Amino acid sequence: MATGPIVTLTINPALDKSSNVARIVPDNKLRCDAPNFEAGGGGINVAKAVHRLGGNPIAIFTIGGPTGQRLHKLVKNEGVETMVIETKQWTRENFHVLETSTGFQYRFGMPGTEMMPTEVRSILEMLEEFDPKPSYIIASGSLPPGVPNDFYGQIAKIAHNQGAKFIADTSGDALRYATEAGVYLLKPNIIELSELVGVDKLEMDEVDDAARALIIRGQCEIVVVSMGAMGAMLVTEDQVEHIPAPPVQPKSTVGAGDSMLAGIVWTLSQGKSYREAVRMGVACGTAATMNAGSELFKMQDVNHLMDWLNRYGKRYSAS
Repeated sequence: MATGPIVTLTINPALDKSSNVARIVPDNKLRCDAPNFEAGGGGINVAKAVHRLGGNPIAIFTIGGPTGQRLHKLVKNEGVETMVIETKQWTRENFHVLETSTGFQYRFGMPGTEMMPTEVRSILEMLEEFDPKPSYIIASGSLPPGVPNDFYGQIAKIAHNQGAKFIADTSGDALRYATEAGVYLLKPNIIELSELVGVDKLEMDEVDDAARALIIRGQCEIVVVSMGAMGAMLVTEDQVEHIPAPPVQPKSTVGAGDSMLAGIVWTLSQGKSYREAVRMGVACGTAATMNAGSELFKMQDVNHLMDWLNRYGKRYSAS
């Protein structure tokens, strides 16, 4: 079992506002339900989910202005320990609307605000001086303006010096720089995986070889390919296994990937196997889709889905 804390990092968080409306009609005044507010951002979601599973993570994130203060309060209300870096610019807001007549969800994501070089350096220094040394550092989400593309690569080097297992859950150049520096675990979807290995498209029977290529290059130790309703594929140097997703009626996909990652990391931190970790990850991610808006999973749903996986989940292995 891991002894140091699980630390998450979110440098582009958002105050997520969600509501319902009967129908979205152009030019009309739309009467929405009372809004619900959630603290959003990949690492924050991971921390909330790990805490829900029984862990004691530490969430590091930026906050700015009244929106940032509200976000900070929401995270603390979840019982998650926090460390914040205050920024000059206000924390952004996102808006999610569920059209109740159709079940369609509309997600409006606002751009991140620009960070100052001194603010970026404060994050790096906080991690360099972190005590006690973390067992896992999970950097999740996009990079806002003002942050260099190799930022997660710099975090990877700090994690290595700390003896922590580093996980980067992002995309594009930020992900590429992180993998070049070397990470412990990657959780790409198939499109992100194809970009990492430099091909336009991957067929299903090519996914395991592409994931293993990253491992052979020394860019990561474990790859968990997220495949949505199809579940996930676990790939290590000597193991390939498909973990199916239990059938559910999804209401929202917001936070599903973060819930999956939390389930994986929390289970690994308990000394469990890769297979057990990915099964928990799939259960958590699937359970998150059963809730509307940006709400994460409920533990009773996770337990029910784990029962399904234990009874009916089929698997395959290949060398």
